[in-house]
Amino acid sequence: MKKGKKLYEGKAKIIYATTDKDLVIQYFKDDATAFNNQKKTIIEGKGVLNNRISEHILSNLSQIGIKNHLVKRLNMREQIIKLVEIIPIEFVVRNVATGSIIKRLGIEDGTVLKEPLIEYCLKDDELGDPIISEEHILAFDWASKEEIDEVKKMILRINDFMIGMFRGVGIKLIDFKLEFGRYKANGKSEVILADEISPDTCRLWDSITDKKLDKDRFRKDLGELIPAYTEVAKRLGILHEQSNVSAVNVTKLSSVKKNRK
Repeated sequence: MKKGKKLYEGKAKIIYATTDKDLVIQYFKDDATAFNNQKKTIIEGKGVLNNRISEHILSNLSQIGIKNHLVKRLNMREQIIKLVEIIPIEFVVRNVATGSIIKRLGIEDGTVLKEPLIEYCLKDDELGDPIISEEHILAFDWASKEEIDEVKKMILRINDFMIGMFRGVGIKLIDFKLEFGRYKANGKSEVILADEISPDTCRLWDSITDKKLDKDRFRKDLGELIPAYTEVAKRLGILHEQSNVSAVNVTKLSSVKKNRK
């Protein structure tokens, strides 16, 4: 399978065509962005870790019957995924109140919610991904009632599984973002999980210390993003990625030294 032309480039990933019209290659960039792309930089090795962590989580979700776009990981930065028509909604799942919701509603930071809260955001960077209601989604035909009902069922199963998975390695799943897409095969269309699940799209806190192990380290200038992401990978049993990231940094350092000579 050969990589073809670039089909789409987002803030964190690039999608390339392949010789199979139903499959594409997803490339994980090292770009870090926050606050609707107002804050951005490049963090060497981030894409490598997100690629591997997302593969691990999506593979495990497949085993419990959650259909998703992952076919297989190709290398350190690329995956083969199913080509889907992305539903233009970001589904935000909250187990603990933090981030934007505490500013919007005046809720105390760290409040544990009685039930998972699902919020809908229109996927539009120019508008700042505004919060919308289910009625908006139906009124403007962004998704059907049947699709939303199916997505909500999947979200609750995904949340239950991920809470348990992370709890088992000493991490609290605070909140996370999901995206879904329509996949057409054999003349039929079904809604499946898409995009990525990684420390870029989840808030993950250490169960004992509440140390942030996610992109809030970049958002809030806490530093040490790569060590935090590596810690998540290590706890999930993805050990070899630490050496991969180190190799990337060593190569970069060697190149810098050569240029100085």
